[in-house]
Amino acid sequence: MKYLIVGLGNIGPEYELTRHNIGFLTVDRLADKQSCTWASDRLAFKSEFKHKGRTIHVIKPTTYMNLSGKAVNYWMKMLQIPKENILILVDDVAIPFEKLRMKPKGSAAGHNGLKNIEEVLGGQDYPRLRMGIGDDFPKGRQIDFVLGRFTNEEFAVLATMMDKAIDMVLAFCTVGIDRTMNQFND
Repeated sequence: MKYLIVGLGNIGPEYELTRHNIGFLTVDRLADKQSCTWASDRLAFKSEFKHKGRTIHVIKPTTYMNLSGKAVNYWMKMLQIPKENILILVDDVAIPFEKLRMKPKGSAAGHNGLKNIEEVLGGQDYPRLRMGIGDDFPKGRQIDFVLGRFTNEEFAVLATMMDKAIDMVLAFCTVGIDRTMNQFND
């Protein structure tokens, strides 16, 4: 079985430690834990590893967030991975910081990366892991918040949050989405 894990984010040092890049940060941590290296490839940085008999391909799109669908679609077709074996890791302001929710499908909820994936894949029926970044921002300041860096308090628990997300990714690839949601969803 093959899986495609997609961490959403924006490339470039100015975005590196921002809330919007929690998908990138989490797949970076996953690759580190699996002793993988990243290679620059078509539309993405790519890594892969084996886990319990599964081949897990991991990408960080280099298309910028708003065009993430282009990379997802390319690698899905290139690797011949069905939609149900793809998992998108994405930041979510509608979920409290630290909370994680895996879903088999759903709306983009205003997230431009998910909107683009939806457009390119032709629907909302692809698994995603929504990573809560909270909504602690004044009205009209969402972009500044999302593109802002984590606070010291958030950094203190970020590793624990990402480790739980990694456990969820590995469970998704081995026991499936339903059992993973039942075990882990907050």
